[in-house]
Amino acid sequence: MTDFSFAAPDPISREEQSVAPYAMRTRLSRGRRHAEEPHPYRTLYQRDRDRIIHSTAFRRLMYKTQVLVAQTNDHHRTRLTHTLEVAQISRTIARQLGLNEDLTEAIALAHDLGHPPFGHAGETALDQCMKVHGGFEHNRHGLRILEFLEYRYPNFPGLNLSLEVLEAQALHSKRRDAPEIREFAALGQPLLEAQVVDAADSLAYNAHDIDDALSIGIITTSDLEAVPMWREACVRVAKKHAGIAPPHFQPAMVRTLIDWQVGDLLEHSRQRLQAERISCIDDVRKSTSILVGSSPAVRQLKAELEQFLHQRVYRHHRVLRMAVKGQRLLEAMFAEFCRLPRLLPERYSRRIGDDGAERVVCDYLAGMTDRFAQDEYQRLFQPYSAV
Repeated sequence: MTDFSFAAPDPISREEQSVAPYAMRTRLSRGRRHAEEPHPYRTLYQRDRDRIIHSTAFRRLMYKTQVLVAQTNDHHRTRLTHTLEVAQISRTIARQLGLNEDLTEAIALAHDLGHPPFGHAGETALDQCMKVHGGFEHNRHGLRILEFLEYRYPNFPGLNLSLEVLEAQALHSKRRDAPEIREFAALGQPLLEAQVVDAADSLAYNAHDIDDALSIGIITTSDLEAVPMWREACVRVAKKHAGIAPPHFQPAMVRTLIDWQVGDLLEHSRQRLQAERISCIDDVRKSTSILVGSSPAVRQLKAELEQFLHQRVYRHHRVLRMAVKGQRLLEAMFAEFCRLPRLLPERYSRRIGDDGAERVVCDYLAGMTDRFAQDEYQRLFQPYSAV
């Protein structure tokens, strides 16, 4: 009789055996703000990943703008689909470099939680509204969500994630002088897992913003012929798929752009790790620069591609009109809720004594999806709208 019993390996032992010496692992973690018993079959970072996926803020990403608002069509990317794509690319890179895949995935899934509605236009509007109250930045707000604003657990505020995931969120911020960032900035360079997510985020949104812009007609493939990176990708596609049919050309180009950049990033990062003799996390912390990234040649090509996107996509009149509309909505609602804080839902209004009206209003607006923000604006300012 065949014995089908299987003894699952201890999760910590399995983690130890699968990662390189310079990768982060559970036994080296700084732990959580609030101590918890270890889980019997999930590592620390597996639990972080799962908590992020089950959070309210993660679900809201489905209806938050990446570049184009949700009404454009049903096929372009939202914050949620972008986040999933970054997580997939990040995990692939982490596996190839021998890094902690669970930690990398958790960082990737959390990296955009702090984005308000209407993309970067919404962030600009809230930063202006909060100018004399500490400003607004999506990375800092993401940290606030993870530590305070989520309310799923009775024993602690936020999600009580590992300090490594919180650190990655904090160090993504450019405002290193902010009080909530200083604690993490003093540690040195980010962990390699966090560096992987930063790199994957950048290469993913460049390729996918091109894909979305082409799909809705903001740009054409003829426009892209002026971009050296696009031309080189065309050569690669032609070599691999001679006589490719038009419906398959655009997806093949997007795949090629991503695959090319990931391959280059892996090769260059391995060379950097070897050249600097990185053998432990302490070496990563003390490094004088970021270790995970593209080669100089690809960085130059990528910079030219980004310049094209800024000029021809992000500043396109259709994108700017949507952005300006979103900014107006948020600015008007911010002013109205600050004028009459009792209009806020009770869960927010009762926090005003602790956090101040402006910060609470900002938290409320930043958590909205694009769709909810437009509906709430109607409820506030249109006399016959349902309340």
